Amino acid sequence: MKKIGLIGGITWQSTQLYYQLLNTKVAETLGGSSSCECLIESVNFAEISEKQGKGDWDSLHEKMADIALRLQNAGAEVILICANTMHLSVPAIEEKIDVPVLHIAEVAGEAVKAKGCQKILLLGTKYTMELDFYKDILKNQFQIEVLIPSKEDREVVHDVIYHELSKGIINEESKNKYLDIISKAEKEGAQGVILGCTEIPLLIQQKDCSIAVIDTTKEHAYAAVKFALA
Repeated sequence: MKKIGLIGGITWQSTQLYYQLLNTKVAETLGGSSSCECLIESVNFAEISEKQGKGDWDSLHEKMADIALRLQNAGAEVILICANTMHLSVPAIEEKIDVPVLHIAEVAGEAVKAKGCQKILLLGTKYTMELDFYKDILKNQFQIEVLIPSKEDREVVHDVIYHELSKGIINEESKNKYLDIISKAEKEGAQGVILGCTEIPLLIQQKDCSIAVIDTTKEHAYAAVKFALA
């Protein structure tokens, strides 16, 4: 079993989901009392969020790369960033380490294609929805047409992530707002929705939607187990 290095705390709510999913999948695959071999370095989300808000991506890239290097030096054989948005830092990380980074957008793209979807709604932080780093992978590597919500709806999605889900707050009214946004995209031809923030699965699951739901937290964790056990 290869050792998985996790960059966590972005937020701890989703990082605990990763830890649970990784260990559950290893136990299911290997049986008995098997569990995942992993390392976690968890950051202070308040610091990360503040720098994101200021657009201080350079220092965030440097921080993510330093953490990845420490995980590699501690024995990690693959790196997982437990957040969609901070995959913005993958190029900086790859310059500094020798082990692979399992990119969540590539995992999401594989999952979308496996479900037979060609047109997809992307939900996430405003950075994930508005910047090109995630959408370009889906478009260029997987030929997936990507829809994003209107500016007003993007603000709703982003605010719920940062002010509720990051703190473990599950609000039924917010869930209904998300489902309304998903419904609008379905009317535009979306065949599925990527939950492109690792906290969104706390709020939205497949049973809530009539179109395909791609849970990036689960897909990412399962892909890591597949890699680790290959």
